Amino acid sequence: MYWLTVLLMGVTMNDPYVNDSYIYVLVALLPLISCMVMFQVNPYHALALRGLLGAVAAMIYAVLGAGDVALTEALMGTLLSITLYAVAARSSLVLNVGVLEEESIAKGGENSHFHQLIDDIRALAGKHQMRLEVMPYANQQALQQALIDKEIHATCERNSRQLLSIDLASEIPLYHTTTRVQRIYEIMENELAPSATTLTYISLPEIIVPKLEESPS
Repeated sequence: MYWLTVLLMGVTMNDPYVNDSYIYVLVALLPLISCMVMFQVNPYHALALRGLLGAVAAMIYAVLGAGDVALTEALMGTLLSITLYAVAARSSLVLNVGVLEEESIAKGGENSHFHQLIDDIRALAGKHQMRLEVMPYANQQALQQALIDKEIHATCERNSRQLLSIDLASEIPLYHTTTRVQRIYEIMENELAPSATTLTYISLPEIIVPKLEESPS
């Protein structure tokens, strides 16, 4: 898009007989592409449309004879900004899930349920344009501390034996997922199978307050 804009700048600035109807077509594209950007769900599609919007704006500036403004828009408003937006989107659209190290290493048996659950969460994250990062921790205390410190967005661990022994007749999932992000909780609640995992949403004050109460005065 950048080289197309530069080429058009050279053609239009050197040709005084450019048909004015092209200007109206290009100007009409601006609000149309802007609306498409606003209603685009996929962030990467929105970035592509934003790049197209900047290219069209640069073309309009070039047609109207503002070559310096067109070049600035092509370089800063299109090339540089889209690159920075893409890097930001890539780094921020990550779902960090903490697990116990022994669960992530073990193979077979009941652990097959764990790997199936991780695969389900990964597919769910991909559906919402996110990448899943599984972060192992040595013990449950380190896992909970990571959630408090906001190193991870959710934890996935085995349900306690006490919980599983309450009612053996009912099919209680083997794993429990806790998240501090309400939106992630809503997505999992609506789109994950109830048999995959039990879910809990907890805000950070609810986690931190008991910790403070346990500390000696």
